[in-house]
Amino acid sequence: MKLFDLSGKTALVTGAGRGIGRSLALGLAEAGSNLVLCSRSRDELDAVAREAEAFGVEAAVAPCDVTDAGQVDAAVHAGVERFGGIQVLINNAGLTVKKPAEELPLEDWQHVINVNLTGVFLVAQRVGRQMIRQGEGSIINISSIAASTALRGSLAYCASKGGVQMVTRVLAVEWAPHGVRVNALAPAYTETPLVKALTDSRPDFAEAVRRRTPMQRMARAGEMVGAAVFLASGASSYVTGETVHVDGGWTACGF
Repeated sequence: MKLFDLSGKTALVTGAGRGIGRSLALGLAEAGSNLVLCSRSRDELDAVAREAEAFGVEAAVAPCDVTDAGQVDAAVHAGVERFGGIQVLINNAGLTVKKPAEELPLEDWQHVINVNLTGVFLVAQRVGRQMIRQGEGSIINISSIAASTALRGSLAYCASKGGVQMVTRVLAVEWAPHGVRVNALAPAYTETPLVKALTDSRPDFAEAVRRRTPMQRMARAGEMVGAAVFLASGASSYVTGETVHVDGGWTACGF
């Protein structure tokens, strides 16, 4: 099990205050990693930090809007100052807007692309520079089944997540000589506050997802942790440029 041990490493996690980001942050802490926790909500981050420190690690809170390069730089700097380096990045911050394509306002399109794709680029670039200086690192971009299967009413989200997969591949190829691995994790619909907003507004939505998924249920946020620890740790030392689907069989199912 030493292959999966993250003791002595530091992980920066965006969107760490809730949902998948929170679960991944706590999962990495349980595996031994110190944390730099980023999101726009200080209160949520403080709560996650307290939970993480119960595993015997240190957790720094760095409120950050991933679309603001200055704030991203400040968060990375704070992590390096506190821990001496950043060995793992969980690039998780994201959002969606559910509207038919013909009714999607330009400002909604731009907002989703800015957070989900430009934000991933900014954080990966800034953390990647530090990892290149270190000569090591593992970046895990959170993609989605929406990168490879069309979801109705989710044009901007699908486009952004498809972009995340190509960002992942290009960075993996460019940064492999520097000892930096870049992979993506692609969940299916997961029980998070973001998805709860959809199910609350559309009572039939959860049942439709259940029927479409071979495992007949949505994912739980904690079910992303195993794949993330694998990609963050020495267990995946020769894995880069890949997307790991944690989707209950969604993308394998043609009907």
